[in-house]
Amino acid sequence: MQKLQYQFTDRRLIQEACRHSSFVNEQADAVMQDNERLEFLGDAVLNLVVGHILMKRFPELKEGELSRMRASLVNESQLAIIAQMLDLGTYIQLGRGEEQTSGREKNSILANTFEAVVAAVYLDGGFDVAHKFIETHFLSLLEDIQTPAVYYDYKSQLQEYVQAHQRLVPQYRVMDESGPDHDKTFVVQLQVKDLRTEGVGKSKKLAEQDAASKALEILKSDT
Repeated sequence: MQKLQYQFTDRRLIQEACRHSSFVNEQADAVMQDNERLEFLGDAVLNLVVGHILMKRFPELKEGELSRMRASLVNESQLAIIAQMLDLGTYIQLGRGEEQTSGREKNSILANTFEAVVAAVYLDGGFDVAHKFIETHFLSLLEDIQTPAVYYDYKSQLQEYVQAHQRLVPQYRVMDESGPDHDKTFVVQLQVKDLRTEGVGKSKKLAEQDAASKALEILKSDT
């Protein structure tokens, strides 16, 4: 597993991290562990480390904004993308049922396995090593966050603004989506009376926030 860029001292940890419960359930070994306990620990380590990184990068942001940013990074779809980049699917031990239903490609299994691998690195090498491991493999996602602007809740701001001034409700509509399932781009149109804006983002919510931000800018410039 060269793509992990980490050499385990205790190989049993990475083996357990890649062992799905469906595989363990089919074995006669009563002491064999699946990766669910490691997944639990890895989730906590991930949230701590990513939260720490975001606090250092954006010292001006408040708790709610940091929480939204972290949620956009530490979620099933993003973790599955990282797992695919690391080719974890190749190494996961699955039961026959999951194997037959393309379990190696399921976002939930890939994301959970990555969390378990994070815990394995933490237990094998300690917190500093785990921090470096997470930062390395989240680098491409973190580099996309040059500005926290898209994580501000522009939708709520717009809703409050138009209701106070015009008593209208903004309408959002997906106009286009492109790219593979693990890396889609969405285009959303926002309409408030005669005003229309378009937003683009890696999720519908981010595209809606982008459209709302543009609408707010126009409305406030007109007042």
